Amino acid sequence: MAIRDDFEVAASQVRQAVQRFALALLVLAAFAVMLIGKADTVLVENARVVALDLANPALEAIARPVAAANRAIADLREFATLREENARLREENARLLAWQTAARRLENENDRLRELSRFHEGPEASFITSRIVGDSVSAYVRGALLNVGRRAGVASGQAVVTAEGLAGRVAELGENSARVLFVTDVNSRLPVQIERTRERAILAGDNSTLMRLTLAQTVQGVQRGDRIVTSGHGGSFPVGIPVGEVVQAGDGSSVKVRPFADFSRLEFVRVVDYGVTGLVGSGAPPATGAGRPSGR
Repeated sequence: MAIRDDFEVAASQVRQAVQRFALALLVLAAFAVMLIGKADTVLVENARVVALDLANPALEAIARPVAAANRAIADLREFATLREENARLREENARLLAWQTAARRLENENDRLRELSRFHEGPEASFITSRIVGDSVSAYVRGALLNVGRRAGVASGQAVVTAEGLAGRVAELGENSARVLFVTDVNSRLPVQIERTRERAILAGDNSTLMRLTLAQTVQGVQRGDRIVTSGHGGSFPVGIPVGEVVQAGDGSSVKVRPFADFSRLEFVRVVDYGVTGLVGSGAPPATGAGRPSGR
């Protein structure tokens, strides 16, 4: 116990002496290092290299987690940027899909209108281009609803044509709408003639995809592939509007005609006035919307 007390007393005295002369000791140490550096540069350089070699593993060990942390921070920033970019690309993709849908719809409408423009009504006819806004196709009726009516100048009984030929006639009329009776409707009776032989007949619908050719003068002369056109009798339509093609010619009682108009793809039609007074310039206001009036 006494030895320990003596040791603690001696250590306390040494510590007090060091503290009292610390500044002087540091100055002497710095002066000594300067003298050694001036006296032997090789020794100082070797000491510096040894110190660097000893400190390099510690510095490398410290730098690794710092570099890993920097990489993690960079990855997090890149991840946040990618999320924002992904959201922006999703919005842009949705906009592009909407534009693509609109472009395809307009392209289809343009194709239908271009096909419809191939039909020539004749120099004395005027017409209104109309959109079909509703179908009336069932087991009992074959027709459609148009978005033009009496206000646009449409009249009952006028012909409704497609790019391929006659589709039907205006059966019912409103101020801003009209109902078309297709040639395939069971109530449709159309005076026609066989284009090749000029024989007259009546073309009747039966609510199917084909029509019946009846009351021909000599049905034995009808052949498969014969074109059927309007005859002009009855005063409703002029001569020569294409209607359909004979697809079945039997023993005289089962002549079947397929219409040229494709009723499954109808979007636009023309309501044609073959009378003396045209649809345009007759005092009726012009059509609006999809119905587009045109001059002769």
